[in-house]
This record gives sequence, structure tokens and C-alpha cells, in this order.
Amino acid sequence: MLKRVFVAPDPGRTRLRFAARAVLGIGLAVVVCGLAGHSLPGAVTGGLAALLALFTVADTTVRGQAVTTALLPAVGVPVLAAAAELHDHPVARDLVFLVVVGAGVYARRWGPRGHSLGVFAFMTFFVAQFLHATPGQLPELYAAVLLSVLSAAAVRFGLWCYERRLPPAAAPAPSAGTGLVRVTTRQAVQAVAGAGFALVVGQLVSGQRWYWAVGATWWVFVNTASRGETLVRGFRRVLGTVIGIGLGLLVAVPVNGAPVPTAVLVAVAVFGIFYTAAVSYTWMMLWVTLLAELLYGLLGVLDPGLLALRLAETGVGALGAVLAVLFVLPVTTHATTDAWIQRALRCVHACTAEAAARLAGSATADPAPRVAELEQLLGRVRLSVAPLVHPLNPMLGRKRRARRVLALLDDCAREIRGLVAVAADPEASHDARLAAACWRVEAAVEALTAGGSEHVHRPAAAPAEPALAHLHGLERALADLAEPLRAPSGSPLVGA
Repeated sequence: MLKRVFVAPDPGRTRLRFAARAVLGIGLAVVVCGLAGHSLPGAVTGGLAALLALFTVADTTVRGQAVTTALLPAVGVPVLAAAAELHDHPVARDLVFLVVVGAGVYARRWGPRGHSLGVFAFMTFFVAQFLHATPGQLPELYAAVLLSVLSAAAVRFGLWCYERRLPPAAAPAPSAGTGLVRVTTRQAVQAVAGAGFALVVGQLVSGQRWYWAVGATWWVFVNTASRGETLVRGFRRVLGTVIGIGLGLLVAVPVNGAPVPTAVLVAVAVFGIFYTAAVSYTWMMLWVTLLAELLYGLLGVLDPGLLALRLAETGVGALGAVLAVLFVLPVTTHATTDAWIQRALRCVHACTAEAAARLAGSATADPAPRVAELEQLLGRVRLSVAPLVHPLNPMLGRKRRARRVLALLDDCAREIRGLVAVAADPEASHDARLAAACWRVEAAVEALTAGGSEHVHRPAAAPAEPALAHLHGLERALADLAEPLRAPSGSPLVGA
């Protein structure tokens, strides 16, 4: 876990800039709320609104990100009003909270924008419970949300918009289906079921902090598509919370809400959340837990008993998510994994074809978007395979196969990147053997994804020409993939 955080590649220092900009944007939002005369709850609401605006908005273009950011208050303000107005009506409040949970997950079918708006709606309701917001506070909280989203947008799209110099990110959509088979519909039903369990049991544990259990259930479902992924994410959430509570006992409790050290530590926690989110959910939860502890310290309610309660509520929420994915419309890990591996393999062929066309002199061929899509797909493969390679997985044969598949897919991606780099060289010329090699790559992909037993060609020694060398390396990786993908197992990976 330590290695993943500190050794993980950060091309173009994107994660570093992402985290540094978050500290700047959230800091500006809090300062603006303070200058506007807002109380501590107002400043906390504003800071969290800015955090969400900077963290959850992930459209593939800067223009799309700006539109989504502008829509956040339109979703958050009505939800905030409902949460505050129902403060003294627990049954209605709980039912509306479950509706927000279901709608927030269902909205993911509309892509990154739907996901962002769904998260913002859920977290707005959650923050209202965190602060025990009442109707009398609504004008101040509305102003805090608006000012903070504007402050975050000013930093993201004005002061430091590094995305303008980057190619548009690829966002592969989940496989489509119908009715309850659709990923978002199924997950919405699961999330409501899990959140309902967490809400009831969480209130039995604590009538004041029950919402932590619902929050844990919600975040376990984010970016998961199978029961195995959800189980692993639930485990990582609990682990990150345990480590964060330990850190809080050493740091947040002694600070006890002192303004200056708390502000410094909050900045560190925010940086940690943004910097580690892409590489380690456990580390991200560590920083989220520390941030929550520091905020409770500012509000004057932090003590070791509260930290123990947070751990208990997190456990309840994770259990709710686990029960939901096991018994409500379950989807197996291998079914999800197979679908993502097939898409990654087909993208490998698409990348190869674009690069070969570029080498052949085509003015319209551009492999860069395909390479970006391949990286996104490989990220989804790693996420879906995570349950199989987890240290606690007792099925050693499946674990070895899954690790072998991941390693060979990484080899494919490395050869693709090399091929694209050669194709970008204006001095590179077309070789007639490229077409034959590209055809063999297509045949290998078809053989691996069709589920049959066709032989996958293994090339001879690699030639000296750079483009052909990368293509032959790609052919070898695809040929080596045939064994783990076709090995008989109770948990198949593509074509088994």
C-alpha cells in the first residue's frame, strides 16, 4: 500500500497539480466565506462544497467541467433545503435520504456529469446531517454553497486550468443492458437496500451519528460494478478508517480544534485526499477520516469516544453494502472482469490499426485518443480484478492467473505506447510487413475474445525496425495471454 502511493507514476505531475489546486481552491472558498461573515458551520459547508466541486467533476472536456460545476448548486440547494426542513421529522427525512441515494446512483447512467451531480446531491444531504442544519440556517448555507462553488470555479477554470494543455480524457462507458440488468439501475436498487440497512442499524448504534453508516454504504458503491469489487472496497474503507482514527488520536485529538494548527492539518488532509485518490482507496479514506476528525475538533465535539463511534458506523455501512451486493441483484466478479478485458483487448487492436495507418501516411489517423482510452480501460480491468489478486483471496490459482493477465495487458500497453511514439516520428516510413503484423494482431484479439480455441500466432525473433519490434512484442504478449485466459477455472477470465 505504501509503495502504490509513493512509487505510483504521476505523468505530467497531474496528481500533484490536482492536489495542490484543491488546497488553493478550498482555501479560497473558506476565506471568502469568512470575509462574508459566515459562521463556522457556514464556512465548513462552503469548504466541503468547494471540495466536491474540485473532486467529483470529471467531464472529459474543460467546457463540460465548467457546465457541470455551474449545475452543482441547482442540485445542491434544493437537497439542502429538504434536509433542513425535515430536520425535526425523522421518518420523512430518512425516506427522502434514501430517495436521494437511489437517484444519485441512478444518475450515473448519464456519464460523468450525472455521477458528479449525484454525488453532490448526496453529500449536500449528508453535510446537513453532519451540521444538524435547521431552516433558520438556510440563507447562510445557500450563500456559502454559491460563494464556494464560484471560488472553486475561479481557481479551476481561471487561475490554474492545467487541463487546457492536456488531451481530452477518455471515459469508457459501462456495458449497456436493459431493465434491472443495466449497471446503474441495479446499483441504485442495491444502494437503496444497503443504505436502508445502514440507516436503521446506524440509528440503533447512535441516534446522533447514524448518517456515517449511510455515507459509508454510499461511498463503497462508487466506482464498483461487481460484488467482488464492492467487498474489496468495503474492506479498504474500514481499513482506511481504522488507520485514520489511529492518526487522529495522535494528531487531531491533541490539537483539539486550535485554529492555526487545525487549518494547517486540514490543508494537509485535503492534499492527501486528492493526491492519493487515484492510487489507493485505503489512503484516501485515511485522509478523509482525519479531515472529519479535524472538523469535529473545530466544532468542539471531538473525543476518543466519537472516534470509536465513527468506526462502528463505518462498519455498519460497509456491512450494508456487502449484504446488498450479495443478495440484491448480484453480479459476479468474473462476469464484470471478462467484459472489461474484452474491451481492453479490442482497444489494443484499435490502437494498433490507428498507429499503422499513421505510419502508412494517413493524415487523419490519430492513435492518441485510443491510447488514452486504453489506459482508462486498463484502470477498470485492474479495479475489477482487484478481488482476485487481493492478499486475503484464498484461491491461489485464480490469483496467479489474474496477476499474469494484468502483467501481460501492461506489456501490451507498453508496446502500444512505443508503437505510437514511433508513428509520431515524421521520419518514420511505412513497411509492407506492418500490414501483415497488424492483421495478425487483429486475428489474435479475435481469437482471445471469441471464446474459441483457435491458435494464437507467436512471432519469431523481433526485427530491428522499431515499429515492427513493438508489433512483434505485442503479438508475443497476446499469444502469452491465451494460456491464462483459456485455462479451465470456476471463475473464468475472457473466453474460458
